[in-house]
Amino acid sequence: MTASDEPPAHGSSAYGPDVRGSAAHASIDAVWRLEAARIIAGLARMVHDIGLAEELAQDALVAALEQWPESGVPDNPGAWLMAVGKRRAIDRIRRERRFEHKLAEMGRDLETRPAAEFDVPDDEHIEDDVLRLIFTACHPVLSVQARVALTLRMLGGLTTEEIAHAFLVSEPTVAQRIVRAKRTLSEAGVPFEVPEGPGRAARLSSVLEVVYLIFNEGYAASGGGDWVRADLCQEALRLGRILAELAPGEPEVHGLAALMEIQASRTRARTGPSGEPVPLMEQDRGRWDRLLIRRGFAALLRAKAIGEPPGPYVLQAAIAACHAQAPTAEDTDWAQIASLYAVLASVAPSPVVELNRAVAVGMAHGPDKGLALADALVDEPSLRGYHLLPSVRGDLLARLGQLDEARTQFERAAELTRNAPERKILLERAASLRRPAQ
Repeated sequence: MTASDEPPAHGSSAYGPDVRGSAAHASIDAVWRLEAARIIAGLARMVHDIGLAEELAQDALVAALEQWPESGVPDNPGAWLMAVGKRRAIDRIRRERRFEHKLAEMGRDLETRPAAEFDVPDDEHIEDDVLRLIFTACHPVLSVQARVALTLRMLGGLTTEEIAHAFLVSEPTVAQRIVRAKRTLSEAGVPFEVPEGPGRAARLSSVLEVVYLIFNEGYAASGGGDWVRADLCQEALRLGRILAELAPGEPEVHGLAALMEIQASRTRARTGPSGEPVPLMEQDRGRWDRLLIRRGFAALLRAKAIGEPPGPYVLQAAIAACHAQAPTAEDTDWAQIASLYAVLASVAPSPVVELNRAVAVGMAHGPDKGLALADALVDEPSLRGYHLLPSVRGDLLARLGQLDEARTQFERAAELTRNAPERKILLERAASLRRPAQ
């Protein structure tokens, strides 16, 4: 990755130690966070290449770094950056021979149309461009890891350092994923567009998967020393809300937004004084964020109002709503939750859904019924290294009084998890089941 591939952003050392704390650079940092997606999306519409669009946006950012400390931040910084990016696009097309064909088709249009059309895109263009950027960054031609990294980079304005820190991988790994992703999109000729027709549902599913993966990594970190990473949850929530505004007729978009809002409402109650995980049934529900719950319910109602059969995210949001409606853990309607999981298993069958159904059935109809479902998953290849399978089995076995086997399952779960706080809790649970010496 070249130096130009890394946009200066919060946490980056690109500004240099002599100006890091200046008000102008703090303003530039904030503007980039707010405007990066719109600028890249707008430029991508012009050049039809998101890799080139990001380069042009970064060139504009460098110009801001050079000029704004002296001239001051302009009244409309987003429009200023877009105008500079547009001029860089024209210069680049002129300069590089391999873009002669594009110059003939596009350069003349860029030069003859009023600059204001590009400097200050209208609301329709902004919304359309950002939606196109989301669908392009999440294109199924890319691996899931590449989609996540590119989305956080293009739409979140995060640096490779920040993405690497969030997902506990090296910066070179993230940098390679982003470079390869942009190259793959270019070589595959992926159009900068919102898909229509039969392919739209599959593409939308890919977009929602990426956003929810980002949220889940923040909600229950897969590794490291923190149980919750609120910054990733907030970024996923922001993306989900943007999608809900840009695609108001898609029930699954509202379903995902509802699911994330309701789950995020529990954030303050999910960790103890030392950062240790607090299970759902032990959380202080007075600490749940009622505003986020109301937002989640409103999004769920919007999804249902569209009138289509519920999809996976709408069903998961309905399950989350059951928990949110219960004033205490004892008031939880586990029978309703078990029924919803049964529907989810028919709509989007997966071993993880079956494991969650085992928990709900165990709570609604007795641990023996839940254990029967969980035991059926023991030989499932995709769950072989999944720490929640032995964790769920350990809980159900403990409730049945089979303490030695339950302890073994909790110890196995502790071996499999890569998250330090979770490992500590699992080992403590296992130790609590040891029979006293005679």
